Amino acid sequence: MKFTKIASPEQIERKWVLIDAEGKTFGRIMTDVATRLRGKDKPYFTPNIDCGDFVVIINAEKAIINGNGKTATKTYHRHTGYFGNVKSEKFTELLATNPEKVFKLAARGMLPKTKLGRAMLKKLKVYAGAEHPHSAQIAK
Repeated sequence: MKFTKIASPEQIERKWVLIDAEGKTFGRIMTDVATRLRGKDKPYFTPNIDCGDFVVIINAEKAIINGNGKTATKTYHRHTGYFGNVKSEKFTELLATNPEKVFKLAARGMLPKTKLGRAMLKKLKVYAGAEHPHSAQIAK
């Protein structure tokens, strides 16, 4: 009988992946990012261990948004903790002012809602422009 090997945290090799979002579809970028952050693209994927890579997204403000009126109708809601204080932001306003937050929120929705998911989300770095401080890690 053959068993699947379970990876231990010492065996995990993390790489730095650079993704240029210019001219690419937002949703397709995010599915690829979530897969890489989770580590599901690796042969030694283990669900209870953080196996993912570090992901750096540049040119976030130049990503393409598809969908039937999605940019006009999609809203993000958050609650301040006080009675009746639900704050809402439209997708287009948030994308114009803070594109990094839009990418982080999309990735958070695709990752596990546990401590492990929060640790995976910390490995995502998003920048609106082409400049980023992680060139030493990504250099080949």
